[in-house]
Amino acid sequence: MTVEDEGLDGLRVLVTGGSRGLGEATARRFAASGATVLTASRTAPPEDLPATFIPADLRSEEGVQELGRCVLDGVRGIDVLVNNAGAATGPMPTLERSDASWLADLEMNLLSAVRLDRALVPGMVERGSGVVVHVSSIASHLPQPAEASYAASKAALNAYSRELATAMGEHGVRVVCVLPGFVVTEGAAEHLQQMADSQGVGIDDVKQQIVDHLKPPMGRPGEPEDVAEMIAFLASGRAKWLTGAQFRVDGGIIPTV
Repeated sequence: MTVEDEGLDGLRVLVTGGSRGLGEATARRFAASGATVLTASRTAPPEDLPATFIPADLRSEEGVQELGRCVLDGVRGIDVLVNNAGAATGPMPTLERSDASWLADLEMNLLSAVRLDRALVPGMVERGSGVVVHVSSIASHLPQPAEASYAASKAALNAYSRELATAMGEHGVRVVCVLPGFVVTEGAAEHLQQMADSQGVGIDDVKQQIVDHLKPPMGRPGEPEDVAEMIAFLASGRAKWLTGAQFRVDGGIIPTV
């Protein structure tokens, strides 16, 4: 099957956090299939990204509401919503983590999706069709040391995604969750470089340390395109009976149960 045969041609797709990494790869994948793509983030994407860029700060309710208004005014609603925007406040011993740190991770990784769904999913319900993809993380099942607030916020996103799927199914709207593993994006590379500098080693050494720790059977990190392919599949008609489920794209890090 070619990208032209997937049934994504002409769909209106919004990808948050679409300026780089997983979001950029996802936006390019949908555009290659003929979709009309919008991206939203604080920083502008590369100039060659075939998408309409909407500056947005999803860390606040006002920022999400403004994005929702821009989308509705611009394209009259969307067919596929990819809630990819996310961030972590950084490593910190669990019992030393402040309320502000916990709230920041919850705002970015949970409430940004909740608020954007609240703005745009009703339009899907009115049309009787639509797909919502929440980009979570394997950290929601496999929390890493000193990253409790990030893992907890992604676990909350998983639970919310499952309930929303139950509520929206009768209206023809599917909701799924994608859980990437160790994927080397620009943001991850910056973090890896910081780790390398602090240890006085090379970035490849740090990558190998993480691979050795997580022990993915595939033996390597993933690429943004690996996750983008899963998202495109889940949004396509080929996945028409998939909803309320979590899909790991992690090279096999978490054992299948």
